[in-house]
Amino acid sequence: MQPFQPRKRLDHTTPAPRCTSLRGLFRSFRQHRGGSTAIEFVALAIPFSLLVFAILESCLSFAGQQMLSNTADDIARELRTGQLRPAQVSGTKLEDMICERMGVIAPGDCKANLEVDLRQFTSFADAAAVRIRLTADDDIDTSGFAINPGASGTINMLRVFYRWPVITDLMRRSMSNLKGGNTLQFATATWQNEPFDD
Repeated sequence: MQPFQPRKRLDHTTPAPRCTSLRGLFRSFRQHRGGSTAIEFVALAIPFSLLVFAILESCLSFAGQQMLSNTADDIARELRTGQLRPAQVSGTKLEDMICERMGVIAPGDCKANLEVDLRQFTSFADAAAVRIRLTADDDIDTSGFAINPGASGTINMLRVFYRWPVITDLMRRSMSNLKGGNTLQFATATWQNEPFDD
């Protein structure tokens, strides 16, 4: 005859038996809180990253627009005062001057993304009537563009366009307004030349 052995009491620290039914699995998953922090982080990280990238893209684009405006004003001042004479002006020279002033802030191939229009007008009203036009495939319409600065006392307008690329892939569709994922940067200056010897 074997001696009497007391029954083993269940220890609450021992793991519960696995649920084999689908209902039991769902109940176990719903009550388990171990991965909630990771799920919450992923849910917040995506919109936060989009916000950070949008801020960075906007800041870079704003800096490029400001630089382009300053460059157009500087070149217009040289033309207005006669420091840069009409005979010295060509499309290549203007592109070189603009890209040199834009420096490292201009992303991509500066000259390939740049369009320049410099013309003389008979009145300021005629210059104000010129509009920005886009092609059917959402690119800058350069028809009518010319490099034709006027002589002393004439009214001139310089327009500078730059296809600014959106760097972040996630932001490209929502931020770009030109084909190829670019945004349009634009600067203009209108003036009357001071008296100078041609």
